[in-house]
Amino acid sequence: MAKKAVASLQKGAGKGYAKVIKMTKSSKSGAYTFQEGIVPNEMVKDYFKK
Repeated sequence: MAKKAVASLQKGAGKGYAKVIKMTKSSKSGAYTFQEGIVPNEMVKDYFKK
């Protein structure tokens, strides 16, 4: 399914957006979780700063 999402971002107006995946560690269990999102290219660095 991820391939379809990425492929659709490579055409037309989707070129201004990027799919980002952020790994965070849970303080409760110690396990890692992944957060996915689609953000404008200008906001990619801000997404990872949070």
